[in-house]
Amino acid sequence: MKDNKLNSRDLADKITGFIFNKKGYDVRILDLRELTSIADYFVICSADSDTQVKAIADEVDKSLRDEGIKSWHKEGYRALYWVLLDYVDVVVHVFKKDAREYYKLEKLWGDAPMVDVEDLVLKSSLKESRLGGTSSEKAKKKSNLT
Repeated sequence: MKDNKLNSRDLADKITGFIFNKKGYDVRILDLRELTSIADYFVICSADSDTQVKAIADEVDKSLRDEGIKSWHKEGYRALYWVLLDYVDVVVHVFKKDAREYYKLEKLWGDAPMVDVEDLVLKSSLKESRLGGTSSEKAKKKSNLT
């Protein structure tokens, strides 16, 4: 068993990486510590399909279990429009896009400080593509020209 002594913010940050692994988007962390005792953080994300909702939830659950962190409670696996994974201090909400727009969890918890989380790997690859690719790709193009 690996060390699972993460503080709640580190756990929330780790979860966002697992979400991005399965192409989740519109990822937000809500800081609830000053508002309620139900959790320290909500991690909220969107998905485009039932399959993607399940893939994201499974990725978070399996990856954390592999690190010795088990969820306390899971809900929504039957309908797959809103899956909730409760890790006590951090609660993960994986929404199908239209369900997220309907339930408006961020509006309900509007007093909570929110952080929009970006997929740094995706952002880096987009930046590289705008600049003409990675340095190895540029070298290969250059060698093909000569």
